[in-house]
Amino acid sequence: MGIGRTASQKCSALAIAAALVCATPASAAPAGWAKASDLVRSGLVIGAVGIPAADRDWRGAEQDAIAMAVAGGATAALKYAIHERRPDGSDDNSFPSGHTSISFAAAAGLEQRFGWKVGIPAHLAAAFVGLARVKADKHYWHDVLVGAAIGEAAGLLLVDKHRNRGKPPIGAGLRIAF
Repeated sequence: MGIGRTASQKCSALAIAAALVCATPASAAPAGWAKASDLVRSGLVIGAVGIPAADRDWRGAEQDAIAMAVAGGATAALKYAIHERRPDGSDDNSFPSGHTSISFAAAAGLEQRFGWKVGIPAHLAAAFVGLARVKADKHYWHDVLVGAAIGEAAGLLLVDKHRNRGKPPIGAGLRIAF
């Protein structure tokens, strides 16, 4: 017997609330934006593997992990070849954005497995990661756009559309009320 809908909804609500609370320092300074991008990217990675796994969709979890690894590998190869200085001057690994490529691979994989009702919020979170990387002075806009394209391509090409796309994942009907 799996996790009950009520328990999974509570876990999902807590995860979303924690991500929103942790992202609020982003308005303060570049370090806050960097931390927020780390947290949201990590949430997308965990969600891309964890949501299919919670549904016992092992193939989806595996494909999402592979898509993120390929996006990360392609990004690392380009960073090694291009050596663009970051806006903050900290190193020459600016192009393309790894945070953004992995976030978009996760979002595209989630959309492939669960459809637009999961894909749109995941893509909005991935777009936030890209924005936060620019606000943190870690990337230029073109770094983020190319990272997003790499991740989106990896997710769309390497993750199969799930045969039960109409069935939302556990906790997808989540509602937060105050």
